[in-house]
Amino acid sequence: MDGVPCLRVSQCHAQQFRKYLQSKGALDLNLCLLKDSDGTVLLPILPSCLPELDLQSLKSMVASDSACEIVWSQCPLQSKKKDGRMSGNKLEKILQELCESHGETWTEDVRGDLPRSFQRHGDLVLLGDNCFSLPLWKKMDEELWSAVADGLEAKRLAKMSRISRDGFRSPVVTMLLGEHSWVEHVDNRIRYEFDVTKCMFSAGNITEKLRVAGFDCRGETVVDLYAGIGYFTLPYLVHAGASHVHACEWNPAAVEALQKNLMANGVSHRCTVHQGDNRQLQLCDIADRVNLGLIPSSEDGWPVACRLLKRTTGGILHIHQNVTSALPSTAAIPVINDATSVASGKTADREAWQAWADDTANHIASLLKDITDAQWITNIQHIEHVKSYAPHVHHIVLDLECRPS
Repeated sequence: MDGVPCLRVSQCHAQQFRKYLQSKGALDLNLCLLKDSDGTVLLPILPSCLPELDLQSLKSMVASDSACEIVWSQCPLQSKKKDGRMSGNKLEKILQELCESHGETWTEDVRGDLPRSFQRHGDLVLLGDNCFSLPLWKKMDEELWSAVADGLEAKRLAKMSRISRDGFRSPVVTMLLGEHSWVEHVDNRIRYEFDVTKCMFSAGNITEKLRVAGFDCRGETVVDLYAGIGYFTLPYLVHAGASHVHACEWNPAAVEALQKNLMANGVSHRCTVHQGDNRQLQLCDIADRVNLGLIPSSEDGWPVACRLLKRTTGGILHIHQNVTSALPSTAAIPVINDATSVASGKTADREAWQAWADDTANHIASLLKDITDAQWITNIQHIEHVKSYAPHVHHIVLDLECRPS
């Protein structure tokens, strides 16, 4: 298979991950690491080590507050043996020949317009929006996409341009080559099927999905208020052993995929799918655990989650949120060194997470009192960092225990 498996990590933690991977013999020392266009770093992984790479354990061992994910990378990963000369990988060779056959000159600008990374779903490769943007490609049309598919050893190609504002966060994806757009993705032994032109696969949430898979939910009723195609619904059923999951989703395309995935993983008999706005959900007093996996904020679902918790025993809310921490003023503070700056930044981030968690715990306690006319105790069990979106903007999950007093 052409392309190189890589671990995508934040730039500030790249050296820590590199050293750890090298110590475990998983880093491909024949290839250079790459700083991607979004500021992250791609670390090349030996394909033979990929099946044994446990991202949750890796994250906890190296940098628990940093996100990491597996992607496939292409052109810029040069061999160290080439001393900086242009890489001779299959895709580049094919496209260089194609350009020259159309009378185009192969330049560094053209080479820089090749895909830096991509998602592979079976025989379909999903390209990002930061490639093939130069005018010269337009004249090649279908011939170009056949050549790209050949170079990436794919049968189908698609390209994502942006996320739509249709209320469903649907991807804007164009099929470039191939007859249909349904794909299968296997993640932690769970099969996910979806239409890449209508649904996204949130690969960046892998550490949280692994964490959910490690819960002990035997005997529990779980409600997943933002189920999507089953990102968290399926780990609760397949690995955590929940007795029953109520999965709520308002995007018809995601519901179609979710129902397929429940069947494919043999757990449809333990799941009830509720299509529509979860704020209109006609359920209450049933849940031992409620998953609120919506970002940037799930606050609209908090009253629903409170109504769902069992009145006599309560339960746990898993509340997702993008939390922004303000940088402290540095005008009067002398710069000592980079390490000090990074350390103070981490402290500011964690303080913001804790402040948000405290406010949320108080808000939830007030909602529960209003809904049940009784006093409740809310206890912060854990704050999990999932990934970073930008400097000091972090996706976190609050595990909030809620018990009637």
